[in-house]
Amino acid sequence: MNIFTAILLKVASTLLFSTMGASVRWLGEIVPVGQMVFFRSAFAIFPVVIFYAWRGELWTALHTGRPFGHFGRGFAGVGGMFFHFGALARLPLADATAIGFSSPLITVALAGLWLGERVRFYRWSAVLLGFAGVIVMLAPHLSIARFSVMSATATLGAILAVLAAVFNALAVIQTRRLTDSETTSSIVLYFSLICMVIGLMTLPFGWHRPNATELVVLVMLGVLGGVGHLMLTESYRYASASLIAPFDYIAIFWAFTFGYFVFGEIPEPMVLVGAAIVIAAGLFVIWRERQLRLQRRDPEGPPSGSA
Repeated sequence: MNIFTAILLKVASTLLFSTMGASVRWLGEIVPVGQMVFFRSAFAIFPVVIFYAWRGELWTALHTGRPFGHFGRGFAGVGGMFFHFGALARLPLADATAIGFSSPLITVALAGLWLGERVRFYRWSAVLLGFAGVIVMLAPHLSIARFSVMSATATLGAILAVLAAVFNALAVIQTRRLTDSETTSSIVLYFSLICMVIGLMTLPFGWHRPNATELVVLVMLGVLGGVGHLMLTESYRYASASLIAPFDYIAIFWAFTFGYFVFGEIPEPMVLVGAAIVIAAGLFVIWRERQLRLQRRDPEGPPSGSA
């Protein structure tokens, strides 16, 4: 346990992912999503390979006994990436980030329905509350009274953000299945490889020829994503998930900062209200998981009640 190191790594990973999101927002009007997915995945492989080679775990990362499981995880993950990048190109950063916070709540629901995990009253209540928060966030973008060319673009962006949250939740569910037999290093490496191949398959549909600045930003998508993923993974080595998971929500601060100072974006009040509801629901789920874990460790303690 090294709580300070864990929190530092976690916060740093949110900053890197938010910087990557701001880069996607900047490139979104000129570079196709498939091209951005390719660069995000291809150049993420370099820091991942270097890191695992340094730790002597490269062979472990390459070895797998469940290739089809990796394909399932890769397709869900690349779907989430495509939808997320599409949303970032059409929505303010804070809006896309806030809607993405619903993904862990969707994961709770899917875990109960597909994995047979025991999800009781408290967590189902948090999921429903979180979904209510998502509806509040979507309201400004789905308003018929304000429908125009600009609002139509925002509406599509909001739909893509919700789809991204769903597909990212599906990726988490498949990751949980893979962790029964696969290492974290193999899951990370094969995910990047699959996303790279699928992104490359969009080349015939037309890619943008980047100038020097755009090329640097495209390469940085992958480097930021790869290093951010490694920092996120390493943070869980130094502290429990329930302790550092709440720091995910620092991403809304970074998104607001980048959105305001780089793009001049100010989130709608309803988006902020909805984001607060979703964050509260997510924090409650994390707190409840921690309480249940402590009670399982102390069977002589008070009864756990409904989960």
